[in-house]
Parts: sequence; structure tokens; C-alpha cells
Amino acid sequence: MPDTPFAPVILGNVPGSFPHGVLAERHPAIIRQVRGALPYAPAQRRALDALLANCTEGTIEPLPADAPDREHWRAWGADAYTGQRWYDVPWLWSESYFYRQLLAAVGYFGPGAWRGIDPFRPVKRAELDAPETDRELAALDALRELPEPERGRALLHGSLWGNRADLGFRLSAEGAGERAPAPALVADDSARLWSLLPPGGDATLVLVADNAGRELVPDLLLIAHLLAGGRVARAVLHVKPYPYYVSDATTADVLDALDRLRAAPGEAAEYGRLLWSALSDGRLVVRAHPFSCAPLPYERMPDDLRAEFAAATLTVLKGDLNYRRLVGDRRWPPTTSFAAATAYFPGPVAALRTLKSEVITGLSAGTEAELVAAQEQRWRTGGTHALIQVK
Repeated sequence: MPDTPFAPVILGNVPGSFPHGVLAERHPAIIRQVRGALPYAPAQRRALDALLANCTEGTIEPLPADAPDREHWRAWGADAYTGQRWYDVPWLWSESYFYRQLLAAVGYFGPGAWRGIDPFRPVKRAELDAPETDRELAALDALRELPEPERGRALLHGSLWGNRADLGFRLSAEGAGERAPAPALVADDSARLWSLLPPGGDATLVLVADNAGRELVPDLLLIAHLLAGGRVARAVLHVKPYPYYVSDATTADVLDALDRLRAAPGEAAEYGRLLWSALSDGRLVVRAHPFSCAPLPYERMPDDLRAEFAAATLTVLKGDLNYRRLVGDRRWPPTTSFAAATAYFPGPVAALRTLKSEVITGLSAGTEAELVAAQEQRWRTGGTHALIQVK
């Protein structure tokens, strides 16, 4: 990663800033949501109430001595940050540690009956089972008649925009840009992405997933399309080893999404059967590496993960959190080179991301000026803009 004195690490200690709002408002709201979503016992409710008080007004506390991942978190900086205010340590770290402490509060890692129960499952299932999902899956039938390049482009944009994909992955970034005062797609390296995965090759795709539910489904559809069309011979789907950031995908969420596809009529079921077969014969592999929940940038990835990314034809990192970890959670000038910020990455890498946090690289000066003129700085966090960047 390049020298960064001009790009300080983002903290959450500036009142009125987006990170401060996440720590002071979003995290308490998440605790209240979790508290009401499942019939937790009194002890779990007390633990959630204690976390609510601690994360807003207290200081960072260590994991208990018997925590199964205690040594991971010590290596990831827990000893250095214990005793500090949540607002005064790197925002990426404090956000991640909040979710780890939330799981501890509900007994996810404990010996009791709630061990391994996802506290976010009700929210994930409600989204996956929503009527909107039926309409999006039904719209896949219309893609069947499109030429392969158009079908691939539609599925790529479906994966990019997730559940903002306009009921059928029909979103045209070019068309949206023409109608808007600033482009919806602020960077588009999709031609370079496709060039790395030509038909008939022996490519290995690694896709690092972001959210579950209606955002994971289009990721799976894109993988199925690439496998069916011969653009990739093998695919590896990285998910989280445990529930994280409310909606991040786990292996259980992958299985739920596959069940949703296989139970749907029409083309959606065909995609579901293809993916099921690919998992069964090894063309598609699901991984849940511990570093996927690390509160650190990918620059600090362990050697085994580095070797896997180095061997891939292309690694695609989905979503906002993965982007923050890819380029570093810093206040980069928006025109900072994406290639420079990701130069450490051991192989070709693509970012597919809807903008929901302040971090951004790789914009032209003209695009940045258009965005600021149209929305001041709201374009960074509102989810109304997206990017496809490739190194």
C-alpha cells in the first residue's frame, strides 16, 4: 500500500460524522432489534443491555479467557485497544468488535442451547422470503432470450446493485447516468473484468461475498452464469465463518438462498440446480476463512489466503465492507489511484460495490466534481452510486 500520511485511518470520534453516527446510533438500534427478534432468556437480555451501555458510553473490554477466538483477536489488536473508548480506535476495528461482542451477549459461542443460533436470521429470512424476491426471480425468465453478452452484463449489474437491481437485474448504469445529474456508476472497469474471464478458458474465480438474502442471490446467479458459459471452470465463494455486520452471508445463508432458487419456478430453478450440482462435484466451493471476520485490511491477510488469491484468475470482492478492507479504511482523496491502493494484492482483483461509506479511490477529478455538485458528500454513503474497479 502506498505511503498514507495524507490519508489517515478513519476513526469514529468526530460528532456528526458518518462513522460516529454508526457507533452512537446504528449499533444501539441493532442491539434493540436483536433483543426483540428472538425470545432470549433473561441472562441474554441483561448481557445485551450491558453491551448497549458499554458500546455507547464505556470502553472496550477483552474477550473472556475461554473465548474460542481470543487468540485471533489478540493478534488482531485487542490488547492494544482494550480500555479505550469505542470512538477512539479505528472505525473498522470497533465496528467489527461490536459484532463479536454482540454474538457473545446472545450466547452464540457459549455451551448452551443458543450456541450457533444466528441472531440476524429473522431479518435475513424475511428479506429472502419477501414478495419482491419472487418478482426478481421471475424476471430471470426474460433474460433467457438475450444474447450472452447482454445476459452476462445484466447479471453482473444485478450482483453489483444487489437488492437495488430493479426487479430483474435490468438496471442499466449507462441509462441511469444519462438521466442523473451525476453518474450512478462512478467507475466502470467491466470491460477489463470480462477480458480476464474469456469463454472457453480454465479460469478460477474467487468471489468474496457480502450480504445474504436478496444480495447473495444475484452473486450466486452470476457464478452460475459464468460456470454455465464456460468463462470459469471453478469458483470459490468466500463467506463469513459466523454472523457478522447484521446481514453478511454465512454458509447457512448460502444454503437458504439455494433452497429459494430451487423452489422457484422457471429459470431460477435451473440456476439453483446448476449451483447445487456444482457444489456437489466441486466446481463450486464454499469457504469460511477466519480472516473474513478480521477487523483489518486485506493488506494484512495471512499467507494461506494470500496464496489462494494469488492462484485465482480473478478475485471479486463484493460490497462496501470488503472495499474498505481492500483499499484500507482511510480518508483517501477520491482521485487516489485504485491500482496503487491495491498494489499489494497478490493477483488480479475486482471490486463490485454500492457506496455506503466514506472510503473511495479511483475517481476522475471530473466525476468527483459532478458528484459533489449534485449531492455535496451524500453520494459517498447513500447507496445511490456504485463502482466496478479492476486491478
